[in-house]
Amino acid sequence: MPPRTHLARELAVDTIVIVGTVVVAVASASVGGVFLTFSAFVMAGLGRLAVPNGIRAMQSINITAVTPVFMAVLFGTAGLGIILAAVGLVDPSSATPWRLGAATLYLGGVVALTTAFHVPRNNALARVSAEAAEAAAQWRTYRVAWLRGNHVRMLTALASSARWVVSLLPEVTG
Repeated sequence: MPPRTHLARELAVDTIVIVGTVVVAVASASVGGVFLTFSAFVMAGLGRLAVPNGIRAMQSINITAVTPVFMAVLFGTAGLGIILAAVGLVDPSSATPWRLGAATLYLGGVVALTTAFHVPRNNALARVSAEAAEAAAQWRTYRVAWLRGNHVRMLTALASSARWVVSLLPEVTG
């Protein structure tokens, strides 16, 4: 391959990695922001409602959260992160550890926690009758556990975003 073609190809790949990294950093921060709203005030606000109303509101939120846009951002961020981490493994640089860490944080702290911890709890809450005698205890237990897990999701999404940003810094990329 002539040197000029090789250089053009290398620049194109670098540009794609930079743009992809900016996209994944913004997307991860956006997901973290969604989780932050729940940690900061949504769950507290729902907890102030009468138990049946709080349960129904959360049941409704859990249904309406499963939209193509949010699912694309939530899981697309993971997919793009995996691709960027793989690029770092194929063509290692000083940014590779930052990218691997960012992808790992997001996959473990957001995707795995959402699918293994939050979704089962949301599904269980969907089966709760808001007017049942045991609803208050179920709602309290749900809120406490769900919120603790959400704090972890929020922090790991934001930490992942920060690691993606750091991976672009000149001090890291050389």
